[in-house]
Amino acid sequence: MRKLLLHKSEIRKLFALAAVKGNALVPLSFYWKNGKVKVALAVGKGKAEFDKREILKRKEADREVKRALRRT
Repeated sequence: MRKLLLHKSEIRKLFALAAVKGNALVPLSFYWKNGKVKVALAVGKGKAEFDKREILKRKEADREVKRALRRT
């Protein structure tokens, strides 16, 4: 564990952003400055889960088109 050198309001803001489902704090870079390690942070959002039903509908529609083309 290391001490996080931020103002209380900044810590709360980062915690609130990271607490949202699908979000995470991502370290972008680490660098040394005056004997301390500094970190550039970003909030990353995960990929949205797609709806399987839409893909199944699309596949079924493609099958129907292929069946119709075979019959003619």
